[in-house]
Formats: sequence, structure tokens, C-alpha cells
Amino acid sequence: MKPLRVLRSDAANIWTAALQAVDPEAAVRKYVRRRKKILQVEQYRFDLDTIRNVWILGAGKAAAPMGKALEKILGKYLSGGFLTTKYEHGLALKKIDIMEAGHPLPDKNSLASAERIHSFVENRVEPGDLVICVFSGGASSLVVSPADGITLEDKLRCSEILMNAGASIHELNSVRKHLSRLKGGGLARLLSHAGVVVLALSDVVGDDIATIASGPSAPDPTTFSDCMEVFQKLGISDRIPPAVLTRMEQGCAGRLEETAKPGDPVFRGSRFLIVGNSALACTAALKAAKRMGYRSMVLTSRLEGDNESAARFHMGILKEVVQQDRPLRRPACIISGGETTVNIAGNGRGGRNQEFALHCVPYLAGLQAPALVASLGTDGTDGPTDAAGAVADNSTLTRSLKYGPSFLKESLGNNDSYTFFKRLGDLIITGPTRTNVMDLHIVLVG
Repeated sequence: MKPLRVLRSDAANIWTAALQAVDPEAAVRKYVRRRKKILQVEQYRFDLDTIRNVWILGAGKAAAPMGKALEKILGKYLSGGFLTTKYEHGLALKKIDIMEAGHPLPDKNSLASAERIHSFVENRVEPGDLVICVFSGGASSLVVSPADGITLEDKLRCSEILMNAGASIHELNSVRKHLSRLKGGGLARLLSHAGVVVLALSDVVGDDIATIASGPSAPDPTTFSDCMEVFQKLGISDRIPPAVLTRMEQGCAGRLEETAKPGDPVFRGSRFLIVGNSALACTAALKAAKRMGYRSMVLTSRLEGDNESAARFHMGILKEVVQQDRPLRRPACIISGGETTVNIAGNGRGGRNQEFALHCVPYLAGLQAPALVASLGTDGTDGPTDAAGAVADNSTLTRSLKYGPSFLKESLGNNDSYTFFKRLGDLIITGPTRTNVMDLHIVLVG
């Protein structure tokens, strides 16, 4: 039987292996190669001697290392580029300019970066050029170009209301796309005179190219009517900023141009490739766990839905392992990836992963075997905190009692998972990983 100290060490080694597997530089090099003048991007081949300019454009938490990889691959054939990433996620590149901006909430640099992209395309990209776009999680906040009549404050308020109401990433992005000049295929419209290759590190369930980064270079199947349905479903129509509601109503009435749809000629010269995702991270975690002697399984790489329900489901499987030796015999490792949603009821600090671990605490306390849950965001950030996530085990509840018998209950009620785990010394701090393939949950039992 593996004791808790071993489980903790093993969990750290497992999530490290998962993060290494979705390293953005390695992901790009896996799919993009150059032999002299021939650039090979998966099944696509380009004779670089016949292309006047090759540019790099994009945004996201992984944008800098993706750009770094492309600089090395393209060498003398790269003409330049512009990328936007999160603060403290930038790198010094030779030919590509990088701007850092706000995430998870956009700021003035998010607006400035959008203007830089508009200017770059209008003034530097010529017909027949090749533009390689790199997108990863966070791009929706890092590059903001509000539609006519919409302000940054309108978008911020709308996003806040949607997130607090438990909107999924798909619902959130469908609204963002209809409030933007670049999202929802807007960048593809600007680049319709050039060849475009999109390399995406997926941070969305199902790897939908229309949802990653809110689909600036991808067709958007959602409509203004879909956005109104999201407002109505979540019961937030009366709280949406008036300018946003007016725009949606005008769009529904056919008085505004829709986002670029599948089949639009602007996508004729575009090619799309997913270079990394949650499934890749989960597979790497699985292999690492097996090497350590755990009987292991990936539950899913597409976890979504209510955070508390997801935690309860994982704990139900853990109990089955401990009491019935199924679906795995001990020592066992259960892995999942994805992105859950949290309904905000309090004003504490935390994020999806810390909250996930917090919900597991009472279940772990009652188990008759050493057990642990580690939950972290692969980008190194969980909500508006400096933690990637948290670890909880059989001892967590007992150790928390020194802060009062109601500390756990109060922390859950106030969405204050950060304070809870910080006091216990159980936060996962990785710093910026410069990748992003959603969240990773690791359940270990000795």
C-alpha cells in the first residue's frame, strides 16, 4: 500500500509528465517541419521559394513558445510577425514582436493588440503571402476589438455576468464572437487575400476550431439568435449591458452582418490543425502513472458541466475502487481532463480546480485507504489566483479543523478555496507553463 507522502510525490510527477507532453514548442515541431525550401505542415506542403512573405500572427498563453518554434523552423524564410500573450508569458524572439495583455479580463493592451493586428494585415500582408496563425487558450481576452457601438466595459461586464451565471466556454464564446470585429472569422475576412495556416493548441472540450480563441480564423456556426437564447436560458437578459442587448436584437432582426459562416469564400485558402489538446495531456499522465505501478485509466478528456457534480462523480468512482476493487484494483490512478463550471455564490478567491479539490475533501476523509486528489489548470493559473490548483487527501479535513469546525463549510459557501488550501499549504504552484489544454484531475489511491 502506498502511503500519502508517496501519493503526493507521484501526483506531482504525473502532472509534470502531462505538462511536458503539451509543451507548445514540441507540439509545433511535431507537426511543422522544413527541408530546405519545402515547408511541411502535416499533410500540407509549401514551396517557400514561391512565396514572397511568410508571417506569424496569433494570440494566447502559448503564443510565445509556438512563435519561437516557428522562428527556428522557418529561419531565413520568416518575414516577421506579431503575437499577443498574457503578462509574464512573453519570450524574446528575433523576428516576431510580442505584446503582453490582460487575462482573464482584457485591458487597454488587449485593445492595442487588436489594433496592431488590423494594422499589420492592412499594411504588411500582401496577396499571395502565407500567414501562419497560432492560437491557444486566453486569446479571447488578450485580443479585443469591440464591434461598432460596443465598448470594452460592455464586453467586460457581459463576460462577467455570463461566467458568474455558469455559462460554458461555448456559450461565452458565441457571445464574444458577436461583439467583435476579429472573432468569429473576422480575422479570416481580413486575411482572405492570403494563404492561411492555423495551428491551435486546444483549450476547449471537443477541440472545436470555432471555439478556440473564439475562432478568429474559423467559420462560426452560431448566430445572434443563439446569443439571445443563452441570455434567456441563464436568466440574465435583464442584467446584460443595454448596448450589448441592442446589438443582439438588431442582429436577430437582420440589420447587422452575421459572423463568417461555414462555406464562406474567405476560408477558401485556410487550413486548420490541432497541435495539442487535453487528450494528449491525459495520455501522457496515464503512461506516467502506469510506469509508477498504478493500475490506471483515463475517465475522459472531455469533462464539463457543474464542478461540484463532477467532483462527486470522481469520488463515487474512488469509493468503488476502495470498496469493490473496480473499475481498477489498488494501487489505482484515475485521470480526467476538461473544463467544469462554477456557480459563484460568495466573494472568496479560487478557481475551478481549487474548488474541485475542495468538494472532494469530505469524501476523502471517510475512506479507509490512502487517497489523494490533485486538480490543476495546465496553464499554471486557476481563476484570478497565483495557483494552478490544489491537492486534497484523507488528512485534509482533520488538518483544516485547526481553523475552526466550520472552516470547510464556510470556504465552500463563500467560494474561498484559495484561502482554504493556502492555509493548509496544499496549493499547486507551477508558475506560467506557457501552455493551455484545460484542466487535469488526478485521483490516486494506495
